[in-house]
Amino acid sequence: MTSKRRTWLRKFSDAFRGTWVAFRDNSSFWVHVSCALGVTAAAWGLQLSPLRWAILLLCIALVMGIEALNTALEEMAKAVDKQFNPHVRDALDIGSAAVLIVALGAAIVGGIVLLPPLLTALGCW
Repeated sequence: MTSKRRTWLRKFSDAFRGTWVAFRDNSSFWVHVSCALGVTAAAWGLQLSPLRWAILLLCIALVMGIEALNTALEEMAKAVDKQFNPHVRDALDIGSAAVLIVALGAAIVGGIVLLPPLLTALGCW
């Protein structure tokens, strides 16, 4: 069976649709977006260097990307097995752990990036 190749336009369209579905169906996305907006506002107010901006934006993208993968895993699990399955439970818990690990790492990096300029702005450093 041959399949029709998707165009780049279709691939981007599918990706944007997936982003919309993830935001619509997963409240965790809104938590991450709220944190990202707070970090962005702080970075803007502190007038960070381009390198510090790049580090923060990379962390935000990593957290959002891992959350998207975890959401995809959750959606796939719903389609695969409606009954309790310890393997599906473990896979979902591991996906959640991945989000937690990346989010904690991003929070630590955010502190390292934002704390020195904040302390300088407050006259404490």
